[in-house]
Amino acid sequence: MELKTKLYAEAGRQDLTITRDFELPVELVFRAYTEADLFAQWMSTRVKTFECKTHGSYRFETCDPQGKVVFSANGTIHACVPNRQIVRTFEMENTGFPVQLEFLDFEALSGDTSRLTMHIVYKSVAVREQVLAMPFAQGLNMAHNRLQQIFAS
Repeated sequence: MELKTKLYAEAGRQDLTITRDFELPVELVFRAYTEADLFAQWMSTRVKTFECKTHGSYRFETCDPQGKVVFSANGTIHACVPNRQIVRTFEMENTGFPVQLEFLDFEALSGDTSRLTMHIVYKSVAVREQVLAMPFAQGLNMAHNRLQQIFAS
């Protein structure tokens, strides 16, 4: 099955680009990234802190069916421009991975469609390659599919 969320990783670079076109207005996609209750739904996670504003921060954790935390992440919001852009850091806790820098750009393609472009910068090429070795692309694609379904229903 082809992934709707596309990942572009040029060899020898410490960054990558992710794009996803949604059959949703840009305002809804932006809300999904900035409102805690929506974010928790499509990411299937528990939001601990969520201040999606310039100089804000966030923290979330994902649990297994027994309630044990299996993944935690946090970051700082450096810029939040409604329906246009989020610039943030992202840190996977307890993994040994260093903080990464993310630029999320939201673009209206029409009144009912939009594109999300994420540019992620890692500390090194080696770190990026470690992240790419995980089921990163498949997991993000599944989460974006849930985001689309939440608003479609």
